Amino acid sequence: MGLQWMILTYVVAAEAAMALLLTLPAPKLVKTRFVSLISLILQPALFVVPFAGFQLLDIYWKMEHRLTCTSDVCTASERDRSEKSLYKAQRNVILCSAACLLYWCIYRICKYYKDIESLEEVEKRFKEE
Repeated sequence: MGLQWMILTYVVAAEAAMALLLTLPAPKLVKTRFVSLISLILQPALFVVPFAGFQLLDIYWKMEHRLTCTSDVCTASERDRSEKSLYKAQRNVILCSAACLLYWCIYRICKYYKDIESLEEVEKRFKEE
C-alpha cells in the first residue's frame, strides 16, 4: 500500500515543479519550447486523475468500514493506532486532491499560453495586411 502513495507523492512533486517552471518569467523562446514539451507530457500524465480518484474511493471505503474505537474497552495503543490511521487518510485525501488540482492547473496554463500564441499570430497577420 505504501508504494502507491509514494508514487503519488512523486507525481505531485513533479507536477508542482512543472507548474512552478511554467509560471516563472522566462524569454519567449524558452517559454514556448517549455510549454510545448509539457503539453506533450500532459496526455500520458493524465493517468494521475483516475489513479487519484481510485485512491479516494479506496480511502472512502476503508473509512466507512473501519472499526471505531469509542468505548472504554479500547486500550490507549488501539486508540492511538485509530487516530494515526485517520490522520494518514486525511493526508492521503489532500495528496489525491493536490494531484488532480495541479494537473488541471498545468493543463490550463499550457492552454492559455497556446491561445495567446495563436492570438499573437493572428495579430501579426492582420498587421502585415
